[in-house]
Amino acid sequence: MSERATREETVDVVWSGSWVAERLGVALEGDGELQELLGLALRRNPKRAHLLVSNVLGKHVPQRPSVVHGAGFELGERVRALLGAQEARRAVVLGYAETATGLGHAVADGLRDAPYLHSTRRPVAGVEQAGGFEESHSHATSHLLLPEDRDLLASGGTGADASVLVLVDDEFSTGNTVLNTIRALHALHPRERYVIVALVDMRSAGDRDRLTVFAAEIGARVDLVTRSTGTVALPDGVLERGQALVAAQEAEQAVRAEKAEEAAGAVEDVDSAPVTRVHLDWPAGVPDGGRHGFTPAHRAALEAALPAMADRIAAELGDAAGPAPRHVLVLGFEELMYAPLRLGTALETALGADAEVRYSTTTRSPVLAVDDPGYAIRTRLVFPAHDDRAAGRGGGMANTVAGAVSPAVVAVVDSTADTPELHAPDGLLARLAEHTGHVLLAVLPSYVPATAAPTGVPGTPTPAPERQEPAVLPEPLRGPDFSSYAPQDVGWLLQDLSDTELEAPTEEREEAIQSGGAHYAESLPVEYQPSAEYQALFTAALEASAARIARAVGTVTETVLAERGPRPVLVSLARAGTPVGVLMRRWAQHRHGLDLPHYAISIVRGRGIDATALRWLAAHHDPADVVFVDGWTGKGAITRELAAAITEFEASGGPAGFDPEISVLADPGGCVRTYGTREDFLIPSACLNSTVSGLISRTVLRADLVGPDDFHGGKFYRELADSDVSGLFLDTIAARFDEVAGQVEEAAKELLAADRAPTWEGWAAVERISEEYGIHDVNLVKPGVGETTRVLLRRVPWKILAKRGAGADLEHIRLLAEQRGVPVEEVDDLPYSCVGLIHPRFTRGATGADGKAVQGA
Repeated sequence: MSERATREETVDVVWSGSWVAERLGVALEGDGELQELLGLALRRNPKRAHLLVSNVLGKHVPQRPSVVHGAGFELGERVRALLGAQEARRAVVLGYAETATGLGHAVADGLRDAPYLHSTRRPVAGVEQAGGFEESHSHATSHLLLPEDRDLLASGGTGADASVLVLVDDEFSTGNTVLNTIRALHALHPRERYVIVALVDMRSAGDRDRLTVFAAEIGARVDLVTRSTGTVALPDGVLERGQALVAAQEAEQAVRAEKAEEAAGAVEDVDSAPVTRVHLDWPAGVPDGGRHGFTPAHRAALEAALPAMADRIAAELGDAAGPAPRHVLVLGFEELMYAPLRLGTALETALGADAEVRYSTTTRSPVLAVDDPGYAIRTRLVFPAHDDRAAGRGGGMANTVAGAVSPAVVAVVDSTADTPELHAPDGLLARLAEHTGHVLLAVLPSYVPATAAPTGVPGTPTPAPERQEPAVLPEPLRGPDFSSYAPQDVGWLLQDLSDTELEAPTEEREEAIQSGGAHYAESLPVEYQPSAEYQALFTAALEASAARIARAVGTVTETVLAERGPRPVLVSLARAGTPVGVLMRRWAQHRHGLDLPHYAISIVRGRGIDATALRWLAAHHDPADVVFVDGWTGKGAITRELAAAITEFEASGGPAGFDPEISVLADPGGCVRTYGTREDFLIPSACLNSTVSGLISRTVLRADLVGPDDFHGGKFYRELADSDVSGLFLDTIAARFDEVAGQVEEAAKELLAADRAPTWEGWAAVERISEEYGIHDVNLVKPGVGETTRVLLRRVPWKILAKRGAGADLEHIRLLAEQRGVPVEEVDDLPYSCVGLIHPRFTRGATGADGKAVQGA
């Protein structure tokens, strides 16, 4: 951006430092651009009264992202010209936290080939410090240097001779901080040249002379590159007078706030703006900033990904209320300045020239706000701290946001800061929602070096320390060691209990379950071995329904991609959901070239979801990207169970952000929003147990086998390999994908435009049947073809209710019922094709010695 354009963005009719200048006698003296670049505010700080507020830094004053990035980029280009292209390639750029982290990164961009590191005030467990220094006048004095590559500061990570070190700060005031840094690093890694970069050089004449003496002292060349030059004239006693003025203003503001609160007491509460997560698909392996180093390769990967991420933000803004708003604020978080800045520059392009995109970040700087055009910081939002340094420090501030004309705010944080405090009623998101029409939340995965990541994988998003229990989470199981599925098809978030005897006779399990003596998840039924007749029925049913299944797979997948995309993390509810999750993954890969992550997780009715598995997912993926998948709905018990379990998980301190909505192949019960069909028909995978689900058992949760930090258990029935049709099921369905693609496109389009709110029709029918048949327990009523099949395979069946006129979809039901001696009763007015009734009698007399049902209740 040209200097003229920049000035047009920053110039104001009233100088934003006049209020402080008039009251304290503080004056800026320098070149003609100085007052356009800087305003003045008062610090709430015992060490310095005033704060120079930059209009092009993007910290306290919202500014166009292209102006902010352009200011740093132009300085970087000047450094490149000073050094020459060859020497510039040997440079390393070091920025200062928290205010100059984005500026330093932009300077590195202007240098083109330079790696970047910024100091940090956030300790990272397991990362060794490469140095540190103090900033004496700051509100938070300690700076840490935590590069992932220990050679970065010495040679830029190249292993070559010592490189040029470029140090970037927003202002060069006394020079103490920069000179202290150079002195400390020079003792570790001596070099011949340093370049100091700042937006403004505000040193006194004595401080300027001191730089020359310092360079001679260490025997190195020290250059200075700044945009503007001047000095700050401070009268005697300014610190004490400034503190008194701050105290008086705060007392006056407190009185006004109290009166305003009293006046507002009689006014009805105004609904706050909605808060929506936007899923960016942040490029894998790219750090969220320069805390641990940022290389030219990282820069190239980010540049390539920015347009698509901006398009996702623009689309989400548009989805909120028609076309995307023309006024948008992108708000970064403390040291996380560069990533939000670049998202802002890309959003400027995505929304077009007539859009007004602004950028700023939250801060820890304790600054007074005064609503006067002659004061640099007009408003201040205060909120509780929400990152891992919350203990022992105050909250954060978002300056000059309240009262701004921005119909939408895009808040950008890293995953470490995505905590319950962020989402609290008095948290940052709620405070923003008071002042805008729509809040989008974008969460970037916190980059942690390999030495600190729980999985040992660079780039793994790591949760806040209070979430890291245990220190090392178990890893998923994969085929062929666990399950007959290919390793890329699914990762099982289970522990292998294959060598444990867990099976019990069906009638013994039923008595124990219904009498309250045991939970159904504490044992396994004896695995059903289908007869040749039944196996042939499965094969025929699969061939007959393959296209129908493929159509439902495609429809639910396209709906998920449209509403939760572009790269959702599929998490199947083991085990009925697992074949469906694998098929959804295959559809996304076949039709869109997407390689979606897919896992299987255990959920147990009455016991909730596997909390350790959820913690594993949160440590490796953004919880907002997780889409839970199941095969079908019956009465909706698991739908309700999952919602309650996620609420309990978050309330107990687990990572927030999981969406408890389930996506299913078939929703005959009307229990979910995302489905492939609401017809109740035969899904062939319901006909069998493990032999159509990768040879994996139903999941197990028993206190003596599953500890608090373990995954739930499961068994791999390797001995049933000769009967395994898991691959046949998948391949038969996937072979019909191209055939049904056109139908899927139309069906998905209709569903996305339709009212898909759950009707819970199935739950009402189950309650009616439970009372009508004298069962008085909805858990013993299993509606739908899939659930009825489970009753016949795993439980003690009493009766089967079949919808009058139901045909081929119930052939396997009739065969199983005949084999077990269970009556099939034809009924009218049934919302399902069939309903299975579990025997309501508790004793083993519910079955005969051959396992067949005894007539009567």
